[in-house]
Amino acid sequence: MNTKKEWVLPNLKEAQKRTKQQVLIQRALFEVPEAARNCGLNKKFYLRTYGCQANERDGETMAGILVQLGFTQTEDEEEADVIILNTCAVRKNAEDKVLGELGQLKRLKVENPNLILGLCGCMAQEEEIVKLLLEKYRYVDLIFGTHNIHRLPSLLLQAMSGKERVVEVYSKEGDVVENLPTKRFGKIKAWVNIMYGCDKFCTYCIVPYTRGKERSRTIEDIVQEVEELKEQGFKEVTLLGQNVNAYGKDLYGERKFAELMRKVALTGIERVRFTTSHPWDFTEEMVDVIAEYDNIMPFIHLPVQSGNTEMLKIMGRRYTSEDYKKLFDYIVKKIPNCVFSTDIIVGFPNETEEQFEDTLKMVDYCKYDNAYTFIYSPREGTPAAKMEDNVPFEVKQRRLQILNEKVAGYAHERNEKYIGKILKVLVDGPSKKNDQVYSGYSEENKLVNFTADHVECGDIVEVEITEARSWTLNGKKIDRN
Repeated sequence: MNTKKEWVLPNLKEAQKRTKQQVLIQRALFEVPEAARNCGLNKKFYLRTYGCQANERDGETMAGILVQLGFTQTEDEEEADVIILNTCAVRKNAEDKVLGELGQLKRLKVENPNLILGLCGCMAQEEEIVKLLLEKYRYVDLIFGTHNIHRLPSLLLQAMSGKERVVEVYSKEGDVVENLPTKRFGKIKAWVNIMYGCDKFCTYCIVPYTRGKERSRTIEDIVQEVEELKEQGFKEVTLLGQNVNAYGKDLYGERKFAELMRKVALTGIERVRFTTSHPWDFTEEMVDVIAEYDNIMPFIHLPVQSGNTEMLKIMGRRYTSEDYKKLFDYIVKKIPNCVFSTDIIVGFPNETEEQFEDTLKMVDYCKYDNAYTFIYSPREGTPAAKMEDNVPFEVKQRRLQILNEKVAGYAHERNEKYIGKILKVLVDGPSKKNDQVYSGYSEENKLVNFTADHVECGDIVEVEITEARSWTLNGKKIDRN
């Protein structure tokens, strides 16, 4: 039984340590205690995931573990015996959503004292959040972090068997744990982890603390996973990492992402994507490989964060605005049809109107197809959180509105260029808004709604674009018969 004395609590100082110790690739770490083997029989679990694709992939692993324990997944939290919230800590509003959800779930716990309510993911790695949960959310039974998902069978068994709360959050650099079960949430597209963690320590970002240091899986393990997915009928894989460009540095002593992409492309799977890229580690060799293989999609998420070099320096981004433009230009030269999205923060501490104007100029220069724009959100424990948050909220809101209007304008302008063109679309299924219309994504990662007869989820079809909107394209399927 995990008593209060046995709690393992998060520690941000420990989480930020980086040593030269070799990362271990653990192939036998996952085990299911005998007593836990059938603990889920005739029971249901509800899993809600917040945040990024890495969290989604973690959710698939947790679902796989729970299914192996005998649980059945449900989409109705009212009928669940175990509820797990898989959380995100990138911005405060994400945390507020989770805390609000926890408040609503208290009713279910009161109605069913045997309900196991768990919280995991990046929020669990934060000292202040766990302290809050222990003090104000006493009905949460299970808290675990990003480094010990493989321990879920033992932790859940403890929570189900005892009357004490189970809290186990490792604050460490982390290992690579292989051979975990998984329950893929889709049948056509799959996430494939290639590495975990981040060593960039941007001053505003909590991820290096919640996810540990950069640690890579082997090329052989990744390629084998992609080959298995292809055999299972998957059409698209997205290679995942907090900073995929740094892949291999820890394991092979040099960046190997270009080599990895080439080997994944050579499996012959229909589509290969990747996320997320950091401009600092983006090499010309990577660009050349993307340009070389038709099944590596011409879409790149390239976070800029700010268009002002001084702001970038304060953010700890390690490149200048000119460096970013140079990389952008090289990509466009080598991959003329490449589509770009980005991340931008407004209202960072000390950001002046002139510096914000530089961000607008960067948007004018790159004319992004899409941008994820945010008002700066302090993260407890990061260097930026110690800076004076001296940009008034009204100013932040105004800047965000100006930025969003500019981004939307360019997005629409870029989409208009597709009118009359034929795009290859991977069918997701009927449109969410109209079941008489199908939707899917083009090679360029454009969401396309189109009319068609007799298409199936997973088909790759040719669609002639007839209408452009800011964030979507409309069209009709081309029949070659």
